Amino acid sequence: MFNGKTIFVAGHARLPQGMAAKSVFDTLTITAEIDKKYGVILEASCTLATEHGREFIGRLLKGTSLNDGVDEAIEAIQTYYRGKATNALVAAIKDLDVHFQQIKSISVK
Repeated sequence: MFNGKTIFVAGHARLPQGMAAKSVFDTLTITAEIDKKYGVILEASCTLATEHGREFIGRLLKGTSLNDGVDEAIEAIQTYYRGKATNALVAAIKDLDVHFQQIKSISVK
């Protein structure tokens, strides 16, 4: 049963040319289940082409608190992910954060 303490948020960004995922998707999407109160990413996934890549990004983002901003997530992506989608992943996490902050500001009112 759903307890209403988490929200599901998606962030999107354009994929660069020459990526395997580009043949399936035009955009890269990061989705995350986030604790509404603390902003902590509980689970995350993305539309990278390989299951291994999707799981890696999920593990990388898990535990990050968006209440503290996205700098920690961006630094982790830039440090530990070495692929053509780095800029798209960074843009998608920034977009996801924008959506989370909008939802958070609406629920505070």
